Amino acid sequence: MTIMNIKSAKQLVEEANKVIKKMSPLEVQDGLKNGEITLIDIRDIRELWKEGTIKNSIHIPRGMLEFWLDPSSPYFQEKKIKEIKKMVLFCGIGWRSALATKALNEMGFENAVNAEGGFEALKSQGLEIISKDKQ
Repeated sequence: MTIMNIKSAKQLVEEANKVIKKMSPLEVQDGLKNGEITLIDIRDIRELWKEGTIKNSIHIPRGMLEFWLDPSSPYFQEKKIKEIKKMVLFCGIGWRSALATKALNEMGFENAVNAEGGFEALKSQGLEIISKDKQ
């Protein structure tokens, strides 16, 4: 197989967006105000250190998402599950979180949706940004 025969990341995101549920930044803002959602930041920790994150969001790195949320995984984070309501995932611009939302839906999480436009759109909507210090 040559590199010319692969699906592009953009194609994968487009396919995911056809089958996942999405929330607009305004819907996310309303859901947070009403306590109806749990916002999950799946970006790399270095992105959080550089740009901050949305106040009251939970950080679950994309590479560990399925493992931390799977009770049969050796990496299962039970405390993360207890905190989660309707899961609204976000990344930088919504591409990684679209793929992550699709993966969680395929695992059986019917309450996982993607925040359209990612961190940039949520920030533009006026959601409060907090700094994430290196620990």
